Amino acid sequence: MQTDYAGQTVPVIDPATGVIYPGQIFVAVLGASNLTFAFASSSQKLPDWIEGQVRALAFFGGVTRAIVCDNLKAGVVKALRFEPTLNATFAAMAEHYDTTILPTRSRKPRDKAKVEGAVLIVKRWILARLRNRSFFSIAELNAAIAELLEELNNRPMRHIGQSRRELFEEIERAALKPLPAAPFEYAEWKSAKVHPDYHVEVDKTFYSVPHRLIGRTVEVRLTHRVVEIFHDHQRVASHIRRSQRSGHVTVNEHMPKAHQRYANTTPASLISRAAGIGPNAAILVERMMRDRPNPEQGYRSAMGILSLAPRYGPERLDAACERALLINAIAYSSVTAILKAGLDRASSAEPAKPTPQHANIRGSTYYQ
Repeated sequence: MQTDYAGQTVPVIDPATGVIYPGQIFVAVLGASNLTFAFASSSQKLPDWIEGQVRALAFFGGVTRAIVCDNLKAGVVKALRFEPTLNATFAAMAEHYDTTILPTRSRKPRDKAKVEGAVLIVKRWILARLRNRSFFSIAELNAAIAELLEELNNRPMRHIGQSRRELFEEIERAALKPLPAAPFEYAEWKSAKVHPDYHVEVDKTFYSVPHRLIGRTVEVRLTHRVVEIFHDHQRVASHIRRSQRSGHVTVNEHMPKAHQRYANTTPASLISRAAGIGPNAAILVERMMRDRPNPEQGYRSAMGILSLAPRYGPERLDAACERALLINAIAYSSVTAILKAGLDRASSAEPAKPTPQHANIRGSTYYQ
């Protein structure tokens, strides 16, 4: 199979704004029968380029041994003659279909002479007949192309006396390998560095990896449904992709042993337990998690505050938390120092005031 873009575009009108954008025409052709496929997309970017290849193989009903394609920058990183470097997603598509990608050399149209000829035919027999029509979506344009494409492939070729479709059924269909059970799912690949909290940031969401990889660079494969993380070509983590662009997705086994004891802990549960000691303890615990980049980073400090209650009693602990809040010493060590020195029993420099209700105090319901 040989593939390329036609160069000539078809105007598509956005019905909401009236803006006109060019519909790009992807063309594919089989080498023996000249069976031709054409498909419109909104751009020549990698997702559209991949979709064109996938739709062409589905149209032909099988997989060719090789795909000879233009050296489009979206799909081919380096168009070297003997060792071309493919985009990771394009290479994954070829692996999925068990085929070989053969990019052509730059400015060498003879390398893909079949598709060059197919592009001319698509321009003359399809695009020329659509030039006086208006299209208001890519789907509408593709419906019109599909109708004319059927006519083109069923029309007898003058020098052969058979149509492209007849020739395909006679000599080429049996040579195609069967399609895989499911079509290729488009995925993006990105590099990411593992943060000190053993998570990587992907699309403004944090996903965990084994903690031994802290500081390492990993490769992330993104689909609409899954986030897969690879290190040294081995998959080390797989997560269901969150629809909301925020928060953490953490697997307990990825945590260091010291962190796994907090696996089922939530900010809301910690604040609720602190509220059982007193209002100041609840505010202090909430601040410990709110003032850190990630609430989970404050778990150990919050658990430390709660552990002081059996030793000093809830009244003293709440008084110590109040004093820590007044001097803005939001740390377990500060509260411990106040209790050891008995400063929770001393009168504070300022009279105690109830904490006002305002937006900066979120409360346990914020984390639910």
